[in-house]
Amino acid sequence: MDKVIVIGIAGGTGSGKSTMIRKIKKEFNDEITILSHDFYYKRHDDMTFEERKKLNYDHPNAFDTDLMISHIRKLKQWKPIKRPVYDFTIHNRVDKTVTVKPAKVIVVEGILIFENKELIDLCDIKVFIDTDADVRIIRRILRDVRERGRTLDSVVSQYLTTVKPMHEQFVEPSKKYADIIVPEGGYNVVALEMLNERIHALLK
Repeated sequence: MDKVIVIGIAGGTGSGKSTMIRKIKKEFNDEITILSHDFYYKRHDDMTFEERKKLNYDHPNAFDTDLMISHIRKLKQWKPIKRPVYDFTIHNRVDKTVTVKPAKVIVVEGILIFENKELIDLCDIKVFIDTDADVRIIRRILRDVRERGRTLDSVVSQYLTTVKPMHEQFVEPSKKYADIIVPEGGYNVVALEMLNERIHALLK
């Protein structure tokens, strides 16, 4: 049985991770498996929508990271998993799962995946996307207003009260665990081509 290689891609909100993931997915389609930490936000059925809006979603405790770790381990054993589905418009999981099949290359992405030692140890290749803070906040605003139904005021307030402090406390320090640091993420054509070439080599 072929060894499963896990590539971790971390970086702050709006750094360009999603763009890089989307371009990698376009290159390889179903040849690889992609798993996002965002799928594993904890569910809060016991809270009202207004209460859920006030939670800190940029702290490590917001995620069910233990479940993600167990899922990655199963995928590395060539076993399928049923990952959760999270709805950002209601700040909660929904009552369905998505079956994820194993593949020779698994790409794991998220802002805090290098904050957790077990996740770090599961990654064979660790990539950190490094982008200026002013660029990241603009991308965050555009994404949350257009795709997640947020107001401009709520996005800015969340950024200043939780996103920025959590980035400085947890995300930025985790950069030291990366094997490769990529400026601008998916917008860095040279870095993207090098990573794609590496994945092609692993699949062969």
